[in-house]
Amino acid sequence: MRKKKRKRKKKTKQTITRAVTHIRLIEANPGKLEALDQLVAVYLPLCQQYTTLFCEAETSPDKYQETVFKTDLSDRLHRVAIQQAADIAKSVRTNRANAYQAYLEDVADYAQAKAQAEGRMSAFKRREPTWTEWDLPVLRVPVIQANVNVVVLEKSEDSTFDYWLRVSTLDVGNPLRVPVKLASYHKRALEGRTLNASTTLHKRNGVWWLTLSFDEDVPLQTKPDAPTVGVDVGIAHFLTTSTNKAYGSFHGKMARQHKHDREKRRRKAKLRAYLEKKGVPKGKLPSTSSETSQRLSRHVKQEINRAVNALVKDHRDARLIYEDLNVASMRFKARVMNSYLYASHLGHIPEQLAWAAAKQGMAAHTVRAAYSSQ
Repeated sequence: MRKKKRKRKKKTKQTITRAVTHIRLIEANPGKLEALDQLVAVYLPLCQQYTTLFCEAETSPDKYQETVFKTDLSDRLHRVAIQQAADIAKSVRTNRANAYQAYLEDVADYAQAKAQAEGRMSAFKRREPTWTEWDLPVLRVPVIQANVNVVVLEKSEDSTFDYWLRVSTLDVGNPLRVPVKLASYHKRALEGRTLNASTTLHKRNGVWWLTLSFDEDVPLQTKPDAPTVGVDVGIAHFLTTSTNKAYGSFHGKMARQHKHDREKRRRKAKLRAYLEKKGVPKGKLPSTSSETSQRLSRHVKQEINRAVNALVKDHRDARLIYEDLNVASMRFKARVMNSYLYASHLGHIPEQLAWAAAKQGMAAHTVRAAYSSQ
């Protein structure tokens, strides 16, 4: 008897994970946050060791890897560090593999174009693609991607705080309890939601922040016979559709701000090198980091988000097709152009486009980046 083929069930919804960020941990007791600083001072180097181990290994990263390095952390925190390192290494190796595949495709396209131009090589000015091996990732920002084994969010019933964050520390058996006060917009976002078990703690500019998340099912509203709209990513215009509409741009004011900030950082770096050569202690050397650069980065991402939202609003009944862009594989000979490329945050665009489409229940698919502009 022939077995009847099962009909594939049509996808009617998609699950997205929403993050509630910028929840500042209150310094009601500075000693508690100092204990958190002591914890991350041990946690981050351990996570770095496993990240390097997983990136250099021939096999794929394993979250259940047996412990290799010695540490003062508890077994549960040790396991969390391994899991976080495995996620980081997996992402790095995937991005590297995608970049290398894109490089191979560029080499094949170059060889084909060169063969077609044989006999008129004087007119063939295309630059041959080159591959630059990736450096191992270095963890600089203190981040703990924790599960309920080490970090638990407890509802507060008898205080002015909304939650208590119970964190396992180096002192086994004596967890740290940090108060959490939610802003009004945090409460609106979390109202009626069931929080995920995982939480993220990270420290920026001397301040500890908490990120919570929850899952949401969004009905798929794009019809099977919906028209397709191609989306091209670029710097001149962040998004250009096949319907001849353009959204957002890095040119103009943002480009001028980037040029000014780059010159400022170059002058600082030159002064720092000169003072360092004169024997000035490192603690008294000027910093090459720039708050202006951070503000510009946030501004660029906000402009990208606005452009994506406008595109989604104008094509609500369409199926979006966009290029699988890999900015990490892009290189220019001129440092100025490379700086300009990375400042435009093109890699943020496909991620935001996928997120915005999923949030609205729209279907969105990626295609190979090569020749997608044509």
